[in-house]
Amino acid sequence: MRKRLSATLALGVTAAAPLTRRHKRTMPLYDASLAWTGLLLLSFGVVMVYSASIVMAEASAQTGHRAWYFLVRHALSVAVGIGAAMIVFQIPMKVWQRLAPWIFIGGALLLVLVLVPGIGRMVNGSRRWLSLFVINVQPSEFMKLAVILYAASYAVRRARLLHAEQPLKQTLLRGFLPLFAVMVLISALLLLEPDFGAFAVIVAIAFAILFLGGLDWRLFLGLALLLPIALGAILVAAPYRLQRLTAFLDPWSDPLGKGYQLTHSLIAFGRGEWFGVGLGSSVEKLLFLPEAHTDFLLAVVGEELGFAGVAVVIALFLWLLYRAYAIGTQAVRLTRPFPALVAQGIGVWLGVQAFINIGVNLGVLPTKGLTLPLLSFGGSGIAANCIAVAILLRIDYENRRLLRGFPV
Repeated sequence: MRKRLSATLALGVTAAAPLTRRHKRTMPLYDASLAWTGLLLLSFGVVMVYSASIVMAEASAQTGHRAWYFLVRHALSVAVGIGAAMIVFQIPMKVWQRLAPWIFIGGALLLVLVLVPGIGRMVNGSRRWLSLFVINVQPSEFMKLAVILYAASYAVRRARLLHAEQPLKQTLLRGFLPLFAVMVLISALLLLEPDFGAFAVIVAIAFAILFLGGLDWRLFLGLALLLPIALGAILVAAPYRLQRLTAFLDPWSDPLGKGYQLTHSLIAFGRGEWFGVGLGSSVEKLLFLPEAHTDFLLAVVGEELGFAGVAVVIALFLWLLYRAYAIGTQAVRLTRPFPALVAQGIGVWLGVQAFINIGVNLGVLPTKGLTLPLLSFGGSGIAANCIAVAILLRIDYENRRLLRGFPV
């Protein structure tokens, strides 16, 4: 995939095989399986967010002791996300490519505004939200998409400079360093919030797009060696991150302190066994498991629906990632490097974030403030995820039109 995409970026050659007349007539206009996968994850998320949040909503004075408080807010977020997705689906990819730098600049400005006292809203020690009238917006969620669009646009514009066929000095100074400097700036803004989870996802996105865009292997190897050193320095600079790491390694050494969230998450999975204790019957959501409707929603799924429920969620994500990869591959064959990189970048985003969230819930990764895409409570995350799936569907739609012989 990387070699073929690199060749497409550098030379603009196509490997698309023409369709027969019969295939043109029978090919659907969009990827129904991808659309249904997104809708199933959203619908399942509505059910599980309600189940996980009902007790907390009843117990909290801030919600007016209304059991349905989080259900209504989450359902509205899903409705807004689907509405935004329907609008985004109408926008051609050439428009996204043209606007990518401006979208990125807008996202960066929002990250700066979050850090301004009186504008950014602080919750649990982190300044990650902007208060806009009756809603709170988390810019880092939309920044993930902005990074994908900008990095893909950059890789296409400077394709020849990124490849090994150019002198290494020129590739470093004119191809790699400008994007690297911009990513360092965005990373610094995220770490100031602090939002280490979003930082990790955005680094993975930029890393993957550079790799798929054909970055000179010598620079890529140097970046791969530098990344663990940088992450180690970030961990050492913030003692609480080291505490999370030690808690992840042995949560039972301090089950009432640093390991509290993880131990209760593991208890939830243990109680669920193969088929769960039944929908709505979780004990851990009775104010034992913090963030049960956001970061640790999968633990409630595991307790109420067991291994079977968790397996279904993982299977849906795997199918979504497969479709993102397949759509990107088809775009490469049709000589469409920007849509190809965007599709692959969206796959990396949703895949890495889901992997980290699942790993945290299962106790195989340190605790991060990352939600499960398309499922967990959070308006900004749901909206950004829906827009990402809509862009994937748009890329696939344009691929199919080209295969039919129609312009896009």
